[in-house]
Amino acid sequence: MTLLAILLLVNAAFAVIVWPTFYRRVAKDSRARDASGSASRFLTVHRVIVGIAYLIAAASAAAAILSFF
Repeated sequence: MTLLAILLLVNAAFAVIVWPTFYRRVAKDSRARDASGSASRFLTVHRVIVGIAYLIAAASAAAAILSFF
């Protein structure tokens, strides 16, 4: 049980470390904005992906913490 909790915490930490860098790179990509400067579908889709990854990370962290009680 403790090993699973540690794995969940590692998953959460990985997401917090990796996804912000990924998002910054996507936001700087030329496909992220259209000619008028508005967010393109490319950026919107990646925002959703990053948001889902953060939700999974939060659920992983919560499950790990709750498993210790």
